[in-house]
Amino acid sequence: MLKKVLIANRGEIAVRIIRACREMGIRTVAIYSEADKDALHKTLADEAVCIGPAPSNKSYLNVKAILETACLTGADSIHPGFGFLSENANFAKMCEEIGIKFIGPNHKLIELLGNKSQAKETMKKAGVPVIPGSDGLVHSKSEAIEIANKIKYPIILKASAGGGGRGIRIAYTEQELIKEYDIVKQEAKVSFNDDSIYMEKFIENPRHIEIQILADEHKNCIYLGERDCSIQRRNQKMLEETPSSVISDQTRKKMGEIAVKAVKEIGYSNAGTVEFLVDKNQNFYFMEMNTRVQVEHPITEMVTGLDIIKEQIKIASGEELEYRQKDINISGHSMEVRINAENPSKNFMPCPGVITGLHLPGGNGIRVDTAIYQGYNVPQNYDSMLVKIIVHGKDRKESISKMKSAIAELVIEGIDTNRDFLYQILENKNFINNDYDTSFIKKEFNV
Repeated sequence: MLKKVLIANRGEIAVRIIRACREMGIRTVAIYSEADKDALHKTLADEAVCIGPAPSNKSYLNVKAILETACLTGADSIHPGFGFLSENANFAKMCEEIGIKFIGPNHKLIELLGNKSQAKETMKKAGVPVIPGSDGLVHSKSEAIEIANKIKYPIILKASAGGGGRGIRIAYTEQELIKEYDIVKQEAKVSFNDDSIYMEKFIENPRHIEIQILADEHKNCIYLGERDCSIQRRNQKMLEETPSSVISDQTRKKMGEIAVKAVKEIGYSNAGTVEFLVDKNQNFYFMEMNTRVQVEHPITEMVTGLDIIKEQIKIASGEELEYRQKDINISGHSMEVRINAENPSKNFMPCPGVITGLHLPGGNGIRVDTAIYQGYNVPQNYDSMLVKIIVHGKDRKESISKMKSAIAELVIEGIDTNRDFLYQILENKNFINNDYDTSFIKKEFNV
């Protein structure tokens, strides 16, 4: 078993990892930037080291400083959380080269699956249904037009190294394709320092369904049900639930088994998520694979009883999975919302500042993952997510009721949040009737 884990992250996910390690008797090292000198994760860890100034590229993305800290503190492993370096193949490779265990898949698989066009081809070879589109990268506008005429409009252009909803544009006509082509290339270059793009047929009004998998280093793999992540704003998830009420047990089983078969074929290990788009006829198509723990992992934990962070650590320690597929039972329904420091009435403008008053909800079946406290100064340098509220009920109706109660109880004073906007979603008739897709936010709220 690993003895000392350095957490290469901040905020609620760093706190989440520290707590899991503490329960397992594993010592932890927190890294923090100058902007995070009063952060909760710094206080909770056994050791904490300032890694640099506020900008991410000088702190949480500073590979050299992080690896030096791991060596100096005697950490035998690094957990990257999500975001920052979690899907950086070079970082994982450097960890491997100096004998520090990267808690995630090996660098070759991160590189393979991080390139969206390569990942699509890999999954296609493994027998996973993929959306019709380009065979690899698109190199010119003329090639893009030729492919679009073949697969028919609408089409979607995507940054090959993309993520987080950036570098994505939809075109319904050839004129729009010509215009959006240059924009996507530019966004890709700015966001990922890689302007390579690919294209696919745009599946209209789909559900975004993802399969959570766990795979050990002994070729054992299981899936832990699915998560419906269709409530999104500009490709950024806002609310997730499990199980999805729109797919049948037969489709759920088929998706899970295909995901497991694919990750086994490529030799994947640790936690991962295979993401699909599902159309109104329950046809599903591979979209991407995330080679890290997801923001929304707690809802899977609520319905399965497993601790995904602990499982990641056990797998990284070389242990065999304790469970087989027959042991996984889904109990009830779970839902998560992301409370962000942002103002929905001002185009969701970020709202950093000091939290002058705070009350977090509680009660049976309510979990709160956060790193904020009263008096905490929310920095402007990082992601705006403050709190994840997770609820568990006997069914979807009870989950919605619990979430409304929890959100109504939440008090965050001193800064603006999206709390009331999320409450409006929960009261929306179409959401309550489970009549929604990835265009829900745009259609219902025009944002």
